[in-house]
Amino acid sequence: MQPRLAPAPGRPRRRNPRPRRATALAACAAVLGAGLTALAPHASAQDPGPTAAPEFTQEVLFQGGTGGYFCYRIPAVVEAADGTLLAFAEGRVASCADKGDIDIVLRRSTDNGATWTAPQVVLAGDGDTRGNPAPVVDRETGRISLLSTHNPGADDTVRNPYLQHSTDNGRTWSTARNMAAELSKPEWDRWYATGPGHGLQLTTGEHAGRLLVGGNHEGLDGRQGAHLLYSDDGGLTWQLGADDTRTTRPPDVKPQELSLFERRDGSVYAAARDERGTDPGNRAAAVSSDGGTTFDAPFATTPDLVAPVVQGATLRHGDQVLASLPAHPADRLAMSVRASRDDGATWEPWQQGRIIHWGPTAYSDMTELAEDRVGLLYEAGTTSPYETIRWARFNDAFLDQPGDEPPPRPAPDPGATTPDVSRSGNTAYVRGSSELRPGRFGGSLYLDNAAPHIDARVEVPWHDSLDVGSGDFTWTGWFKYGRTNGAHAIMWAYGVGGNAPSVWLRAEPEQNRIIARMQMEQAAVSVQTTGAYNDNAFHFVTLQRAGGKLTLSVDGTSHAADAPPGSPTAGKEFGIGGIDIGQRLDGANRFHGYLDDMRVYDRALNRGELTAIRKDNAPVPRGQQLRLPLDRVDPQ
Repeated sequence: MQPRLAPAPGRPRRRNPRPRRATALAACAAVLGAGLTALAPHASAQDPGPTAAPEFTQEVLFQGGTGGYFCYRIPAVVEAADGTLLAFAEGRVASCADKGDIDIVLRRSTDNGATWTAPQVVLAGDGDTRGNPAPVVDRETGRISLLSTHNPGADDTVRNPYLQHSTDNGRTWSTARNMAAELSKPEWDRWYATGPGHGLQLTTGEHAGRLLVGGNHEGLDGRQGAHLLYSDDGGLTWQLGADDTRTTRPPDVKPQELSLFERRDGSVYAAARDERGTDPGNRAAAVSSDGGTTFDAPFATTPDLVAPVVQGATLRHGDQVLASLPAHPADRLAMSVRASRDDGATWEPWQQGRIIHWGPTAYSDMTELAEDRVGLLYEAGTTSPYETIRWARFNDAFLDQPGDEPPPRPAPDPGATTPDVSRSGNTAYVRGSSELRPGRFGGSLYLDNAAPHIDARVEVPWHDSLDVGSGDFTWTGWFKYGRTNGAHAIMWAYGVGGNAPSVWLRAEPEQNRIIARMQMEQAAVSVQTTGAYNDNAFHFVTLQRAGGKLTLSVDGTSHAADAPPGSPTAGKEFGIGGIDIGQRLDGANRFHGYLDDMRVYDRALNRGELTAIRKDNAPVPRGQQLRLPLDRVDPQ
């Protein structure tokens, strides 16, 4: 790592957009890399007119592994009174974890986001956590208030809000002051968070000029909720405003990470992440008609704004409001910008918005720019959302332009195959150190995942026939192993990591169990056995969703759990994995042992059918979407 950073010393309204086409819209083409890439010439400062060309530029502002930081997270962006742009982030020193040694860092731009200063430290953690930057600008005085949250590095339950100011457009900053007495409550002793993302200054009504920032809180007594913070003196003093605290467990809505905008009637719309409340959807909202002093009603979900559980930003842009969020319904993938033309009452689907980055992506923030443009600061990467924080600029013509379908799924690497004898004929690729050996019925495939190679598995690329959707399904197969430690994936389908929709089945001998898990859009269910079955004998395993249950059986002994509704293939339009036999989809948890006759059905097999397969290796073709006997390997 490089040494840690040293501390440093009236716009045109948007035109009425033309109707968007209801098609899947484009990713931006040449957008990766640290250099600024222009996709079209820059327009003049005047109204670009109805024939303006689409414009998009992008660069990496914060790159993990540089500047003395393992990674950067939690972007926030705001425009100072003189037009200087301020891009904030958390610089996380030792890891990407949410606690530990974390600084708040800043880059500044004085040319509408075309070039940026070197990073500076605004608030050093010095071993503790300084995070959740929430900047807001007072347009009368130019004073910038930065609210943030502090906790001791090893303890994220003791969290307090802090306040500091800049009066020179972000060049220098005051000493941070603890605001817990003014902005928190003693019972909020489990969690406290400011923002993150830019705050809001009201422009109309009785409270014009008021500054607002969102926050959320939780207590050890189980109370949790969201609140607003406000200042009526340009950010010098602050106090608690609207508060929606919930006591029910589990909550119907758990609002967090607020983003605010002012509606046409002067009321305040608070958009929130819903942290796994029981109501449908992962986004929620509340409205305040008294300048943020109280909420008109408790937060309620906005299920038409489809997104995973993640922070998102909102921005009033002329006659509409934009929202930046990952578009995948459950996983942090595909950064999108979507619009509401009725002040948040409804939101357009991602197909009518614009995809900025098809890959992994998470938090974001937006700001208005000169020349009728928008700036987006967002987390993105190739294999993880937390590799970089990127800065994108675009105009209205770019937002209005239809684009391409999602990128095609990559073709599998060539290699040896083993036949699928189901009606679907899905090609399965045999990889690594594997060989045919005697099985439970005929041959089986022995996966030799002992050091030094650890590369054996079978890969079945995605095909629509493998999509079990929200209906019943059945997996069956045979396994044989003798390991006493580690985790050994028997079958893994669709997704991996975080809250990615998926179904998987894994042996965990140290925990003395075989475990299965199904992850849907908003909920997950796991079920496990009471033994590891690691006795070097063949065992018959089934995993089935039927009758509202997820049932795992080994040799006819069953264990079941309630299965919430939903699809483990949700978001398949964004590109998901197929089915891997003998490994997790990302190559981890490789199985060392024997696997035989692995099957997938798009229905619930009855007891008689399962018994016939277990005792006689019966074919049972109805509903069979995949059957790999694993008794033959054809070379490439």
